[in-house]
Amino acid sequence: MPKPKKRGSNHQRGAGGQPRNVQPFSDEDASIETMSHCSGFSDPASFTEDGPEVDEEATQEDLEYKLKGFIDLTLDKSAKTRQAALESLKSAFSSKILYEFIMERRMTLTDSIERCIKKGKSDEQCAAAGLACLLCVQMGSGIESEEIFKTLGPVLKKIVCDGTASIQARQACATCLGICCFIVTDDITELYSTMECLENIFTKAYQRDRDTNGVSSTHNTVLHISALLAWTLLLTICPMNEVKKKIEMHLHKLPSLLSCDDLSMRIAAGETLALLFELARETDADFFYEDMELLTEKLRALATDGNKHRAKVDKRKQRSVFRDVLRAVEERDFPTEMVKFGPERMYIDCWVKKQTYDTFKEILGSGMQYHLQSNDFLRNVFELGPPVMLDAATLKTMKISRFERHLYNSAAFKARTKARSKCRDKRADVGEFF
Repeated sequence: MPKPKKRGSNHQRGAGGQPRNVQPFSDEDASIETMSHCSGFSDPASFTEDGPEVDEEATQEDLEYKLKGFIDLTLDKSAKTRQAALESLKSAFSSKILYEFIMERRMTLTDSIERCIKKGKSDEQCAAAGLACLLCVQMGSGIESEEIFKTLGPVLKKIVCDGTASIQARQACATCLGICCFIVTDDITELYSTMECLENIFTKAYQRDRDTNGVSSTHNTVLHISALLAWTLLLTICPMNEVKKKIEMHLHKLPSLLSCDDLSMRIAAGETLALLFELARETDADFFYEDMELLTEKLRALATDGNKHRAKVDKRKQRSVFRDVLRAVEERDFPTEMVKFGPERMYIDCWVKKQTYDTFKEILGSGMQYHLQSNDFLRNVFELGPPVMLDAATLKTMKISRFERHLYNSAAFKARTKARSKCRDKRADVGEFF
């Protein structure tokens, strides 16, 4: 009786008859390979008392060797392999400064990203667009980034305006287009062209109340949100005369989006309104809005919304955001937030700064603090000055013992548990915690 064939015997084999086994690159694997080497730099408390010394040069060489492999895999025939390689590169770029490594390979990376956006499917296009954002963040606002944007800009605009492309890909490309333009564009004509492209997308949401076919459906809303937020980011770097034109064009239309069924759209519209009012009052201290009473009524209703058909989490988030928006519109006030990164502090004290911070936090994720410490471009954007260099003696004084760290984590866990317990209690005032 013939022996049954072994499972997996049809796997592709490489040189020497060895099977070519390309392991998937999950976010967890990428973080192990790339993020573990830099976690200590972002938090002085992560230095252990008796930890072994690490050969930084060997570690860097090992990291670069892996990244070269990921770059090669972006040209692989398998779509899953290409996507996994893009995700791994994203994890590395968001968690570590790799300027010199990228500088030598920026054209190769740009070509790979362009190919993946043009020929890839939805998930691959999203990953490639995200990598393009991080590539520009790493390179900063220089000639090299301008070359990257000149190559990728037309491709991104084509996908954003392509009604046959997937909504997720168009959404990612809209975000990428706004961020890359924000970083690299010195040409005012290119800035206005990009904003017009984004306007053509999110202004379709204005038609929702007039169009019985529901142009701003749930399917398209995510795209409209991304286009609106990217446009708002670019508005913060426009000349004042252009800002005035945009305010006149959109300020009386944006309130219609506050009635959208989608929570994220309501929040995006509310925060954009707050930012527009802030910019309008900067240009004209006596700025007057004719429909102020109607607008404040809408904002107050959203800030106190208690409709039972909405989820509790959504209601809490909405009330929290629109309380701040209402204060900005009525009282010209902004609740200052403090961001800690290493030994430094940054205060977010206006809507323009908040919009910029939230945008980069979205693409950098957990690597935001590290980039705020070390990335010259981001430090310039937030006016933090040159990176703070800490010597060995300073780092030693900032070390925390394992026992002290354990006590701190235990106390934080207890406080968090108590807060969450109160939030779950229906009789608690959720406004104290959200």
